[in-house]
Amino acid sequence: MDDAQREQGPWKRNLYVLWFCTFVAGIAFSEIMPFLSLYVGQMGDFSKAQLTFWSGLIYAVTFLITAIVSPMWGALADRTGRKVMLIRTSFGIAVAMLLMGLCTNVWALLACRFFQGFFSGYIPNAQALVASQTPRKKAGVALGTLVTGAISGTLFGPIVGGVLAELFSIRNTFFITAALLAIVGLMSAFLVQESFVPVEHPKGAPRTSLLQKVADPKLIVILLVSTMIVQTGNASISPIISLYIKELMHGQGAYTVIAGVIAALPGISNILAAPRLGRYGDTHGSGRVLIACYLFAVLVYFPQGIIGSVVGLGVLRLFVGISDAGLFPTIQTLLTKNTPPETTSAIFSWNQSFQALGNMFGAFLGGTLAGIFDYNVVFISTACLLLINLIFLRVSEPQLLRKTD
Repeated sequence: MDDAQREQGPWKRNLYVLWFCTFVAGIAFSEIMPFLSLYVGQMGDFSKAQLTFWSGLIYAVTFLITAIVSPMWGALADRTGRKVMLIRTSFGIAVAMLLMGLCTNVWALLACRFFQGFFSGYIPNAQALVASQTPRKKAGVALGTLVTGAISGTLFGPIVGGVLAELFSIRNTFFITAALLAIVGLMSAFLVQESFVPVEHPKGAPRTSLLQKVADPKLIVILLVSTMIVQTGNASISPIISLYIKELMHGQGAYTVIAGVIAALPGISNILAAPRLGRYGDTHGSGRVLIACYLFAVLVYFPQGIIGSVVGLGVLRLFVGISDAGLFPTIQTLLTKNTPPETTSAIFSWNQSFQALGNMFGAFLGGTLAGIFDYNVVFISTACLLLINLIFLRVSEPQLLRKTD
């Protein structure tokens, strides 16, 4: 399908529908996270060490399974279409959430989280569908707009989850979440349009690997690793940000409220910046946006480790949302522009796998560094990690600074 055919297709309608669906999915995926450990604590008389162990294991298993199975689902999507995958993942996770609400012991909850990881992939498949149908010259702004749906949903999810848990109990929140995902599945089935033509493989023709189908395999690998590193940095901060704020406030005042506000700031700036950076990248080159946002991220992460003011930390966290708005969507845009359409779902699924690995490594890195040193070291190490990634990108892929993609 060329750009003229894409322009005439339903890409704008799909973008609007999938923005709403990813918004609801983002809420559903994130609203249970604040009280998951509390839910674990309701299932037995655990010591602090046992509760921490089970909470960490139950949290991590979904990301581990997601990293393993995402490439399989991506390859299947490139043969059967992305719409089928949207329906599969939304209803699959809805069932997982329903079963979580029925759990009475940690082993059953662990199995349900395992099941959830196996059926993950709604957001990357939505991104792949939009990327495959959008004219290449508009891919940046389309993906930049779409990503705000998932991010804003993830931003509001913990707030929604906290309110629902307070009003209806933690257990009933899982049932409500399952209903939301079922609605997403129905919208995906009846409102999303996809004219999918599977790629025919001639009989007897040798099978080629995914990287053999792209013009620059090294660039694809570097972009996937970059996704993992950026997510490692983000995930290393998430577990300790509220504890860091409590330390800065010397345990006085409404530090839980302040922590919630500061945690939300990157999402707010991300929503505002992502479409604009995507539009700039489509005009002036996505690689330029990527390199600039890496440098900007290094400059705003490092002082977070030495700042002594909660207000200053809040301003810097607001800037983090701007850097993320240029990093994740731009990596996805470059993956789209440098791979053939028939491999889009597979590439995006690999990207999801690397992002899931980043979640795992980040949580481990942040907890370890904070335990050995202090909270501020986590921010400084994240800045160093992103700087190393930036230097490697700049040296290994100098063409990223060219004006057009």
